[in-house]
Amino acid sequence: MLVVIALGGNALLRREQKAEASLQRENVRLAAQAVAAVARRHKVVVTHGNGPQVGLLALQSLAYREVDPYPLDVLGAESEGMIGYMIEQELGNDLPGRQVATLLTQTVVDADDPAFHAPTKFVGPQYEEEEARRLQRNRGWTLEKDGDKYRRVVPSPAPQRILELPTIRLLVEHNVLVVCAGGGGIPVAINGHGAVRGVEAVVDKDRASALLASDLGADALLMLTDVEAVYRNWGQPGQQPLRRTTPDDIDPSQFAAGSMGPKVEAACRFVRGGSRQDANRRSIASARGVSRPTASGGPLAGIGALANAAAILRGESGTVIRSSW
Repeated sequence: MLVVIALGGNALLRREQKAEASLQRENVRLAAQAVAAVARRHKVVVTHGNGPQVGLLALQSLAYREVDPYPLDVLGAESEGMIGYMIEQELGNDLPGRQVATLLTQTVVDADDPAFHAPTKFVGPQYEEEEARRLQRNRGWTLEKDGDKYRRVVPSPAPQRILELPTIRLLVEHNVLVVCAGGGGIPVAINGHGAVRGVEAVVDKDRASALLASDLGADALLMLTDVEAVYRNWGQPGQQPLRRTTPDDIDPSQFAAGSMGPKVEAACRFVRGGSRQDANRRSIASARGVSRPTASGGPLAGIGALANAAAILRGESGTVIRSSW
């Protein structure tokens, strides 16, 4: 099987933790163990979030007033290198002899996407209300409530395509474990002359991961985070975990737009697209020597806790979405 594993930014740096390099390293070490448990049996492509990290880089950039603050696309590239380096190194430690490569990845978006006028993507640390109001007033940021605190939100345009897809595909075909599309990829737009330029945004990692998984013909997409499953009525007394469902039975709009909503949307998009293209995907994979699952229901999308990656793939943990059961 070919499995795309999307590591959430909050799985790599938990909400209550300071953005210390040593803490991130320890979290990445644990994440690598979970990925390695899957990679020992399957081909794997790893993507990752960067919300906490790119937010920290933005704050550090603002602190040096001799130059203009760096734009979000450049900060995204920096975070791809930093996080990818840690993941690649720890996976190499867990999978001796396995080739691992981190690839700087650009994701094309539409420069006229309405999302540029309606920021929704959380980045950076959490703030108390008073500090959030000060940042909004002094820096012109948009801040929204995230739990009982506040975080900065930035535009999150829809990913259209991944420029480095042919390279990723080539590496996968040669059994390289690829780390790519960090933070959803570096957001870029292409002008009328074909020139590529960065844009001030953050692409949602789960939406980009679903696009990547579909384009690679993956059998499964795992979105791993710091919660055990998708819950109906999250945070309320009657909250209930969803274990097995289909795209027709779950509505992404019922979940938080800045966190679980994009994961559910990405899962449903991948499952629907994979189901329609399953016959073609199987024939392509057969020619490449990649085994495909024989279980009914087609491609699988799973959402759940990082430590449970292998169990989610087996349908024993988290929330698993397929076209049919």
